[in-house]
Amino acid sequence: MERMKLVGKLVCPGSKGIGKSRIGIGFEKLDRKAFEPEKAYDLVAQCGAHYIRLQSGWQRTETEKGKYDFSWLDDIVENLCRRGMEPWIDLVYGNRLYTPLAREVYGAVGCKPIDTEEERSAWAAYVKALVSRYSGKVTYFEIWNEPDGRHCWRPEVSAKEYAHFAIDTCRAIHEAAPGAKAISGVMCSVNLPYCKTMFEEGLGEYTDAISFHRYNANELEAVNEYNELRALIDRYNPKVEIIQGESGCPSSSTGAGALCRGAWTQLRQAKYLLRHRILDLSTAMTFTNHFTALDMVEALGGVVGDKKSYMDFGYFGIISADFDEDGLATGEYKPKLSYQAMQNLTTVFRGETEPAFLPVKRLVEPSKRLFDTDDNSPRILMKGFKNGRGEALAYWHAAPLLTETYDGTISFQLAGEERKITLVNMLTGDICEVPEEMTERKDGQAVKLVNLPITDVPYLLCFGDFLPPEAIAKQ
Repeated sequence: MERMKLVGKLVCPGSKGIGKSRIGIGFEKLDRKAFEPEKAYDLVAQCGAHYIRLQSGWQRTETEKGKYDFSWLDDIVENLCRRGMEPWIDLVYGNRLYTPLAREVYGAVGCKPIDTEEERSAWAAYVKALVSRYSGKVTYFEIWNEPDGRHCWRPEVSAKEYAHFAIDTCRAIHEAAPGAKAISGVMCSVNLPYCKTMFEEGLGEYTDAISFHRYNANELEAVNEYNELRALIDRYNPKVEIIQGESGCPSSSTGAGALCRGAWTQLRQAKYLLRHRILDLSTAMTFTNHFTALDMVEALGGVVGDKKSYMDFGYFGIISADFDEDGLATGEYKPKLSYQAMQNLTTVFRGETEPAFLPVKRLVEPSKRLFDTDDNSPRILMKGFKNGRGEALAYWHAAPLLTETYDGTISFQLAGEERKITLVNMLTGDICEVPEEMTERKDGQAVKLVNLPITDVPYLLCFGDFLPPEAIAKQ
């Protein structure tokens, strides 16, 4: 970008200023009191995300049979809504009052309430009470969490069991609030055989959406995964939406959780966020949710009474925290580099932005910058977007995040462009003009852009007024 003229910088107006978008972030594990939400509300609102994923906490809410104390969740929902965010609620986990296993497992994680009539009735009553209470503030209610994983559907994973549990819960959700939407699946990954079994058991008649999670170091198959899932769902009910509910990576090689022990850094985490979320936004999924807002305990394999078993810290947050002797995320909450990346993402990809095919062709030109030619790698990814003001092309070299970086050049052929052209670094938020010496024109229109920078961080090539004027700080 040093060859270009810096003309501005992205400025995030926060969730209230951005309004509706397809970008969300996690605010999970408050059912297990993993962090102090009061210290996080303003920071999360300032990152600009719209959808905020909560976990409902049946065991925290119903500590006496038939009596619910939603005050803790009321406070969270109210604080998020007041700051312009839209909560969506994951209905989890078991309850020691009804399920014996839940008395042994920390947080009742994976302790499904399906074995007795009392368990099933108590779960349905709880779901109806919660959905009714937040009707008008919360639209999407997700059913369980990662039931295709061994920690979250104990003692043994069963797609058939989960399908019938989800059908019954869908019915309870719709009965409590006809306008509410039920999300099923909540799979650890795009698990096609598991998903097929769910639909064969009849889930497609009841659910409004299917969600999945993605934890992989690189993103080359991300769009294919979405398309494969869409194709399967369409065989049963094309009206069912798709939501990406959890996807992220740590910012440190220490800690627990998905992708742990990898050579992660804050920079690699920020690149992951941008690359994966832009690919999700290039599809027709309803929204994409990043995991997560705060560093916190993982606590999937904890045992009641054995503190060491659930003091396994994850560093997936875009905000860092310290931990006290009980595992509570505390101290001063500090934004990481990925927080800046999220702000730039939410600032650009707000509600009116949608995927688009653009008349832009990649070229391979001689590059004096490299004493070679432009990047001609199959790892180049390009995705188009549009809004009411202009169009943009997101592009990057998808170098393996843990082993490589990349810095090169790329050229494009245009159909003939009269609008202004700017280039945005999605990590730094820098906005630059494309200089005339890098632009070939015919009859006054740009027909070629030569030797633009390409790295393993996404750039956004903008045409017209694609960037919202109020989100640009001019230099």
